[in-house]
Amino acid sequence: MASYEGRWKTVDVKVQEGIAWVTFNRPEKRNAMSPTLNSEMIQVLETLELDADAKVLVLTGAGDAWTAGMDLKEYFREVDAGPEILQEKIRRDACQWQWKLLRMYSKPTIAMVNGWCFGGGFSPLVACDLAIAADEAVFGLSEINWGIPPGNLVSKAMADTVGHRQALYYIMTGDTFDGKEAAAMGLVNSSVPLEQLRAKTVALAAKLLEKNPVVLRAAKHGFKRSRELTWEQNEDYLYAKLDQAQLRDPEKGREEGLRQFLDQKSIKPGLQAYKRTE
Repeated sequence: MASYEGRWKTVDVKVQEGIAWVTFNRPEKRNAMSPTLNSEMIQVLETLELDADAKVLVLTGAGDAWTAGMDLKEYFREVDAGPEILQEKIRRDACQWQWKLLRMYSKPTIAMVNGWCFGGGFSPLVACDLAIAADEAVFGLSEINWGIPPGNLVSKAMADTVGHRQALYYIMTGDTFDGKEAAAMGLVNSSVPLEQLRAKTVALAAKLLEKNPVVLRAAKHGFKRSRELTWEQNEDYLYAKLDQAQLRDPEKGREEGLRQFLDQKSIKPGLQAYKRTE
């Protein structure tokens, strides 16, 4: 098993029992996302994608924050003082990991929101497949309070996840809300007391680890792409994903699942996954 200890400056990575724990590691800055963190997250995601021991990725934060959003000093003031072309690179790096890599990642992803989640942090939050928050977590779109609309793809993330009225309310007022409210509006799947957060996340990851990874990838990619396609396009695309999953699946999950259900009568697919042999 690969060791990633000390490999990156702003991100801590540990792989344990199939789970890749990826932790924003700038607690003194409430894990604000800097150009360095953005660059390192690209490396982290690309590295873990090829690590066979990392089967589910959990994204969380060190200390009392998930992430406070973009580092205003490093991301704005210092970049503004540089050449114009630097803006292009900085924005490209942010979008590369926060949206392009994370949203369509080849492995299941869970956001474990342990504390403060502000501004630009909403993009990677929504890009994760699933999300669990601490009841005590504090969420906010504070950009309006210092003179800009939400940056990066935050507005798109909110539009895809949260109802129209609620999204606009928090975008326009900058008011904060907690984990329970985030769950109620669908921004996260569930909210639990902070002391239960890790156990709840591990239990969810364990459930995903039981599933066929090739089929799981096809299922989540199919759903995400289907939101952007017409019904006619989806008919072709989703059948193609179904065929692709069967072609690529080394463990032939469809055949095994049918065998256990129809021949052995050892499983009930409506209530449990088929038993994988690995």
